[in-house]
Amino acid sequence: MRRGRMRAVLGAALLTLPLAGCGLNVNAAVPFSVGPGSIRPAPSLDGVEITVGSKDFTENILLGYFAELALEAAGADVIDLTNINGSNSARYALLDGQIDVQWEYTGTGWLSYLGHDSPVPGEQEQYEAVKEADAEQTGIAWLRYSPLNNTYAFGTTAAYARQHGLETTTDMTNFLKENPQEAVFCVEPEFASRPDGMPGVQATYGFPVTTSKTFGTGAIYTAIDSGICNFGEVFTTDGRISGLNLRVLEDDKRFFPQYNAAVTTRVSFLEQYPVLRDILEPIAAAIDNEQITELNKQVDVDGRDPAKVARDWMVEKGFITLPD
Repeated sequence: MRRGRMRAVLGAALLTLPLAGCGLNVNAAVPFSVGPGSIRPAPSLDGVEITVGSKDFTENILLGYFAELALEAAGADVIDLTNINGSNSARYALLDGQIDVQWEYTGTGWLSYLGHDSPVPGEQEQYEAVKEADAEQTGIAWLRYSPLNNTYAFGTTAAYARQHGLETTTDMTNFLKENPQEAVFCVEPEFASRPDGMPGVQATYGFPVTTSKTFGTGAIYTAIDSGICNFGEVFTTDGRISGLNLRVLEDDKRFFPQYNAAVTTRVSFLEQYPVLRDILEPIAAAIDNEQITELNKQVDVDGRDPAKVARDWMVEKGFITLPD
């Protein structure tokens, strides 16, 4: 599941799952040959086999390809295990050594894998907390986190936001207090009742809700676009935001958990190959919400192959080059 709300630390039962039970039955080479750009060959990785995994949604697959192409440019022998079915399976594969590198989200690590009930406010604070706890409790290392923060927010159409001067959730609150008839929301059923969903965010900001309609995640974006609701729950980096020209309202009171992306690996693997930081952390620093939303759109809305989308972005940023 995307958000990984499994509410459980991976336990002994999960750790007994067979390889096929995790869906890891296909090994493949990286789909393209690439050369070094700003990422230079690393002698310590020459010929080293590194397996890169990802979860099974577009954004995480794109991030997985970023890592694969970077490591190939650095000289590693990379195995592609992107698109693993389910967050728990991907996490287990990393813990068990079936994959070596995977992008994860700070909120998912803290709330789902480590089993905490509440997020830590602030991006840096949440990152430091999950980094320290995961290394200590499970032996998973977190590289430096990215500005890419795929968290919850409210979205509306760009035209509606422009018409009413809405940039933040506080702007929305002030507008709806004066115009409560406009307070029509579309949310997922779970979001409607979770304390860290609608009840919590409504209490934090104090906006009215005149009408609340429940939809599946994908349907909310089109419901906003078609005017069924004026506001809806969105994931901040979903490609449909760009594809439908929606506007994400800033969570200026930082109510929602932080979900910054970062490369994770085992502490022992990072100690063996510390050069991974030099190769992968610049990529984390270079990608942000605006860029990944556009890349997600190219896959989910325009129908492009995620491997090609990732390759083109890596070339554009100068991390890698294409062979002659």
